Amino acid sequence: MDRNTITGLLLIFAILIGYSIWMSPSKEELARKQQTQDSLMRVQQVQDSIAAVRQAVVSNADSLGAPAPLDSLGAIADTQAVNEVLVRQYGAFAGLAGGSSRELVVETPQQRLTFSSKGGQLLSAELTSFRSFDSLPLVIFQGDSNLFSYSFFSGNRLIGTQDLYFTPYLDGEPYQGEGLLKVAEGDSLSLAFRAYPNGPGQGGYLELSYQFGRDPFMFGHHVALKGMGSYLDGTANYLTLDWMARLQQQEKSLKNERSTSTVYYKHLEDEVDYLSERSDKEESIPTRLKWVAFKQQFFSTVLIADQHFLNAELATQTEPLGGRYLRTMSASLSLPLEDADQSEIGMKVYLGPNKYSRLNKYKDLEMEDMIPLGGTFLSWINKWAVIPVFDFLETRMGNYGIIILVLTLLLKLVLFPLSYKSYLSSAQMRVLKPEVDEIGKKFPDQKDAMKKQQATMDLYRKAGVNPMAGCVPMLLQLPILIALFRFFPASIELRQQAFLWADDLSTYDSILDLPFNIPFYGDHVSLFTLLMTISTLIYTRINNQMMSTGNQLPGMKTMMYLMPIMFLGFFNSYSSGLSYYYFLANMITFGQMYIFRQVIDEDKLRAKIELNKKKPRKKSAFQRRLEEMQKQQKQQRRR
Repeated sequence: MDRNTITGLLLIFAILIGYSIWMSPSKEELARKQQTQDSLMRVQQVQDSIAAVRQAVVSNADSLGAPAPLDSLGAIADTQAVNEVLVRQYGAFAGLAGGSSRELVVETPQQRLTFSSKGGQLLSAELTSFRSFDSLPLVIFQGDSNLFSYSFFSGNRLIGTQDLYFTPYLDGEPYQGEGLLKVAEGDSLSLAFRAYPNGPGQGGYLELSYQFGRDPFMFGHHVALKGMGSYLDGTANYLTLDWMARLQQQEKSLKNERSTSTVYYKHLEDEVDYLSERSDKEESIPTRLKWVAFKQQFFSTVLIADQHFLNAELATQTEPLGGRYLRTMSASLSLPLEDADQSEIGMKVYLGPNKYSRLNKYKDLEMEDMIPLGGTFLSWINKWAVIPVFDFLETRMGNYGIIILVLTLLLKLVLFPLSYKSYLSSAQMRVLKPEVDEIGKKFPDQKDAMKKQQATMDLYRKAGVNPMAGCVPMLLQLPILIALFRFFPASIELRQQAFLWADDLSTYDSILDLPFNIPFYGDHVSLFTLLMTISTLIYTRINNQMMSTGNQLPGMKTMMYLMPIMFLGFFNSYSSGLSYYYFLANMITFGQMYIFRQVIDEDKLRAKIELNKKKPRKKSAFQRRLEEMQKQQKQQRRR
């Protein structure tokens, strides 16, 4: 390796380090971001305080005989003034702006969902069959970190359901019972929240209902308007759903989980799309959508329209480091409203794992596209080959480390003919290497490069050897290797599955936690990654010794050794199941190479090549073009 190559490599490393430092947020930026978050939290606390005071004043209006000072409301000093403010702000819905909030918990075989009578919204969601990486309940969102509110115009006022107090109904009847509702497997339950502008049971109402039944991870959601034509502005032909959630960290690697968490959506009768996972993003979708999802690495909340959403405003914002939150995701969706006197809008909510076999059951929704299995061709490999084999092995084996081992053996068995073809081609090139070196000595000058190339190709032609034959099998294997690179980190089946020293094959394994962070490496030592890197370096050395033909570009051999070391930093924080697979693949390759060396006799191969040289052969089109180019070059030199 010459000085220029070394200089280039050093510059590459310097650029990478400089870019990493440059893109890292400064302390001032982190402080400003934290200050913004604190400000938002303080605003929310003030709003909650005002609402609490307003509620207390309205609920006790009859018992107050004299004006009472209300510090949180500033100039508003008595109940009558408060009522006037509520009427100005909420119009016909002023009577619903005060009341007592009640929480109802619905427990299904897989979910624990908390609903609030204030706003009639889903307040928190927990998946009871799963745990977070630190053994806590797996809560997707909860409390003030979630907003699910419908807004509409009434008397030229914008009314949001998050400010209104609803009356609970269970299976169509007013409900005042206990706060815990259990839904056994096979049972059904309908929980509704109604808002009557004229008082409970009087006139028209707005209803937000939730239906639970056979699907353990999906429940129905309906918005019904009965006799509300006189309350909504006549020009209102849609409702707006404002949905926001601060998603919590569930996996050990915050970086990996954050890089796979974003907003997904499906165009009506068209493909699935998503916002950037690498940066904060806002996007306006003017066309109709079938569903919108707040997707994390292994879990998603998907809102699915029975018909469609008219349009959407979508956004993601990364939460500051140091907390439990990943990202804040928001969606503003428009829902078509045909008749305010008699209208119902149907939706479904999927709140569950990103498991391919489950999501694929919801036909025509294409929710399985949220799982990052690679581009079109790579996803075909995973969907039609890797996943079916993996699922088959999963039904017969309980240890996922053994499943990965068997899967690797099967893949290597399928690719065995291609590997043999590649090794045979390299052996042929190795047998011809002395003669190729002689041709190089015969034409040492750069001006004779065409003669050297022609003589070399003529040697390959006479020997019956195709120099590209070893590359084609390797290229055919490459898509499978890349497909598995996408499959293992996205496979929820590996989540929290232990094997040997790894306690979770879906994330990194650590045998040593470092008290400091190493740039491009991390703050821990992954043994599977080390084993993969060491085995790759050994494979590279053996491959260079056994299959080198002396035609590598300057510095190429050094780059082949540097690549595994560079990947060491990348894979150190990646799925240990993936590193384990690559380590197994390398070890099986060593066995294959040993078998090939025993099977392929280079003396017999040399004798066969010599026999081929004696056979008359037609010149190939490439050979003819090469000779023609050489003739033209000679003529130009003569001129």
